[in-house]
Amino acid sequence: MAYEQKNIRNVAIIAHVDHGKTTLVDAMLRSSSAALEMEQGAECVMDSNPLERERGITILSKNCAVNYVVKKGPHAGLGMRVNIIDTPGHADFGGEVERVLRMADGCLLLVDAMEGPMPQTRFVLSKALEVGLKPILVVNKCDRPDARPTEVVDEVFDLLIDLGADEIALDFPVIWASGRDGWASRDRDDRLNGVDDLFATIAERVPSPAGDMNAPLRFLVVNLDSNDYVGRLGIGRVFDGVLKANTAVVVCKADGSFQKARIQGVKRFEGLARTAAESIEAGDLCAIEGITDIEIGDTVCLPDSPLPMQRVKVDDPTLHMIFRINDGPLVGREGKFVTSRQIAERLEKELRANVALRVSPGDGAEEFHVSGRGLLHLGVLLETMRREGFELTVGKPEVIEREIDGVMNEPYEKLALDVAQHVMGGALELLGQRGAEITKLDMRGTRAHVEADIPARGLIGLRTRVLNATGGEAVMHHSFCDYRPIRFAARKRQNGVLVAVEAGTATTFSLLNLSERGVMFVSHGDTVYEGMVVGEHNRDKDLHVNVVKAKPMSNVRESNKEATVVLKSPRPLSLESALEYLEVDEYVEITPTSVRIRKKILKENDRKKLVRQQKDREAAAVGSDE
Repeated sequence: MAYEQKNIRNVAIIAHVDHGKTTLVDAMLRSSSAALEMEQGAECVMDSNPLERERGITILSKNCAVNYVVKKGPHAGLGMRVNIIDTPGHADFGGEVERVLRMADGCLLLVDAMEGPMPQTRFVLSKALEVGLKPILVVNKCDRPDARPTEVVDEVFDLLIDLGADEIALDFPVIWASGRDGWASRDRDDRLNGVDDLFATIAERVPSPAGDMNAPLRFLVVNLDSNDYVGRLGIGRVFDGVLKANTAVVVCKADGSFQKARIQGVKRFEGLARTAAESIEAGDLCAIEGITDIEIGDTVCLPDSPLPMQRVKVDDPTLHMIFRINDGPLVGREGKFVTSRQIAERLEKELRANVALRVSPGDGAEEFHVSGRGLLHLGVLLETMRREGFELTVGKPEVIEREIDGVMNEPYEKLALDVAQHVMGGALELLGQRGAEITKLDMRGTRAHVEADIPARGLIGLRTRVLNATGGEAVMHHSFCDYRPIRFAARKRQNGVLVAVEAGTATTFSLLNLSERGVMFVSHGDTVYEGMVVGEHNRDKDLHVNVVKAKPMSNVRESNKEATVVLKSPRPLSLESALEYLEVDEYVEITPTSVRIRKKILKENDRKKLVRQQKDREAAAVGSDE
């Protein structure tokens, strides 16, 4: 069904992580024409990626469309088509945010009724204001017993002023909501009319899309998808003209060239599905088929009037890592894709859709420099690759420094920490050690809310240490702020590691004897090899250990033969915890079934030789200076 341009609303939903954005989208879908398409009892339908469901966050931007008849307000009776654009809330996926906001004409600013605006709320909202979107404030989770909705509205107003919003943006409507319970109302006590007030406010406050249907075609590609039958699909918005199926077009590429092509098919968004359409008019969103090498940022035009639009601008990466082949003793046992060519092809494929990612050649043919927006950004890529069957090793994450006016600068992040009062001291001490500057400290009931500016390098490994120091009672979020002159921040872990000196299978006898020396990463029966990190030492130096040594057998009866041996549980290594734990002389070995830490140089003698050579070079340098 085609809708007139004046009846279309393109709305982006922006929010901080875990403020209920995806559940509110579910409530909107259930109250519209899309309700019959949703599975019975399905929740968080927009988080379709397995990683999104596991982590409870939105990683990939998605969009759907609902057809709704407005029941209230001056637009009552209007048959409205609402294109809902669900955007990530984490700053590490800012590349997704910056792209898809180009498709929207208004936004829902979703804020938790207890937590209020957070660092990533600031990040996404600033991007929305940059492209001229006017917010509708939705205070979600009003059913929480600790909710403070009135204070939250004041905090949002202060945030908008801080971001330089104009008077129109400051005059925002407020919707009180509980996405989980399926209501969103202008009256905080009205919980019986579903989301009627929300749709009525969208009809009033979000402008219908601008664009001239009689002008030459301009279609901007802001996202990609693929289909087993038709190949790559370009998803975007028709800004001018009419997009028709089976039409000859030109694609305006990043290098300024024009490529001839033909649109084989056009898909309109209807609910959660895509349906074939003959044409899409200016202002609407759609997907096109038939252009095999279409890229994000390309503009599709008619051959006689190629008018490229401004390409998507994305903030530069702040963190980089080395991706390389796995050259360890266990290579090829667990993964299907292990060669540098296969890794290179996978990274090239990722670059087509992940616009915030950068890849450049490494020091050799077997490694690559990969840069991203943060540790979560790169961690999600690695987790996706290992689930696809890739096997590789990666180096320690390092921040990207930048020279500004002759001074070396490093990226800073805005950090928000919510922690119980009785363990707040340990968390604040850790922030101080990492070079953080506390900018705000509020008490909210029995918990403290801390805001700080911290060097990005100080964040590496901080989450694990804060959780350990607070007994798991801390909640930490951060987003990129700006570049500032380099200053001190703790950059090395305090403890050394236990390094295996022999290959084989870890034995209970060895692990029991080593239990007093530190915390183990491996358990009985695990395969180990020389140079593999098998635990954390109690002291600040590395210790070389033999974890495969078996108990010597003799014909002498032991007095403690019947004693029960109880081993301490090993510390589990997740991918992100391993990346945070890593030091510069180590790699993380990633396979579809395992995450291991190893030394870059596996043999102990080779490592000692390298240390001696380094000391000799330092001594020679000192001698030459004298």
